[in-house]
Amino acid sequence: MKWTIIAMVVLTLGLIGFAASKGEGLVEQGFRTAGTTGLKFVPILLVAFVIMGFVDVLLPRDLVERWLSDAAGWRGLGVAWLAGVLTPAGSITGLPLAAALLKAGVGAGVLVTYLTSMATLSILRVPLEIGFYGWRLMALRVAVSLVLPFVAGALARVCAPWIMGGSGG
Repeated sequence: MKWTIIAMVVLTLGLIGFAASKGEGLVEQGFRTAGTTGLKFVPILLVAFVIMGFVDVLLPRDLVERWLSDAAGWRGLGVAWLAGVLTPAGSITGLPLAAALLKAGVGAGVLVTYLTSMATLSILRVPLEIGFYGWRLMALRVAVSLVLPFVAGALARVCAPWIMGGSGG
C-alpha cells in the first residue's frame, strides 16, 4: 500500500506541475473539479467502508470455508460469479468488499472470479451499453464474457500458491 500511495503522490505532483506550466488557472480548475467529484463520492465510499467493516466482523468462518474458500470448488466460483454480476455501484463497493473478503479468508480463486465478474458482467453496465452502442453488441460482449470469470478464478487457484504464498487466501 505504501508504494501505491507514493506512486499516486508522484503522479499527482506531476499533473499539478504540468497544469501549472500551462497556466490559464488550470491548477485551480483541477482542484475545484477534484473537490466537486470527491464530494459526490464521499457518501458512497462511507457506505462501502461500513459494508467492509461489517463483512469483516460478521462473516462466519464456517460459511467462508463451506461456500467461499477455494476448497468449495465450483460452488464457490459460482457464488462469486453471481455476486460480481449483482454488486451495486461496481468497483466503488466491490473493491472494499473484496478486501474484507480476503481478510476473512476467502480463497484467491473465488476473489478473482468475483472481481472479474464484477468488471466484465456487472448488471449495472447493461443499460448503459445498450444506450451507447445497442443491444446486439452488448449481448455479444456479455455472451463471450460469461465464462471469463470462471477461467480467471480457476487459473488464480492454480497460480495463487506461487504468487501469494501458501493457499493464496
